[in-house]
Amino acid sequence: MNYRRILLKMSGESLGGSSGVGLDTHALDARVDDIVEAHEMGIEIGIVPGGGNIFRGIQANHTGLDRMVGDQIGMLATVMNALALQSRLTGRGIESGIWSAVSVGSLVRPFNAREVCDHLKNKCIGIFPGGTGNPFFTTDTAAALRALEIGADVLLKGTRVDGVYTADPETDRTARLFSSITFDMVLEMKLTFMDLTAITLCRENNLPVIVFNQNKTGSMKRVLLGNDEGTRVFHE
Repeated sequence: MNYRRILLKMSGESLGGSSGVGLDTHALDARVDDIVEAHEMGIEIGIVPGGGNIFRGIQANHTGLDRMVGDQIGMLATVMNALALQSRLTGRGIESGIWSAVSVGSLVRPFNAREVCDHLKNKCIGIFPGGTGNPFFTTDTAAALRALEIGADVLLKGTRVDGVYTADPETDRTARLFSSITFDMVLEMKLTFMDLTAITLCRENNLPVIVFNQNKTGSMKRVLLGNDEGTRVFHE
């Protein structure tokens, strides 16, 4: 594999350690280690962080909040994770910038694809929180959208399982792991590793997706080197 530019969709839960909640120092540093390894390979990197370790919009149903308000809180949660990632990258001597779909005063810049691409070319890591800036859309859709906007060669989706399975491996022990699968097969089998909007965006724009276990040490580098890691999803 030879990737010039990638978009990493990082789940918020991966920053929460074993509990998946809050910011865990060791988990945060492990994710940053993966990013630094890719950066040292000369790859241009964009990151869309989730916010599930702090708040998920769907939680609004259980807290009495309006779903739209819940999604807005979730967007702000992704900004918090973005700031934590940037702080750790700065501590490692790596330049990064935050371009958000939602305005948070002076903390972040508004997303601008041209500006972002100019910075990526200069090896500045781009972090894109705020989802799409709209309620009712997931960060998976935001990741697909940003990947297309920055011209990424591939969308890497970090999860807590080893890739795409025939069923949920956490509840079905008979679930089988795919080494590769087409978008058409994903739609036909109604697999839900990403939401339908994100899958459709990637399929229609021929953007490959690699789903891998981000909690495994060195897994992201192995994916980038083309090793047998995760599941490659592609348009036939």
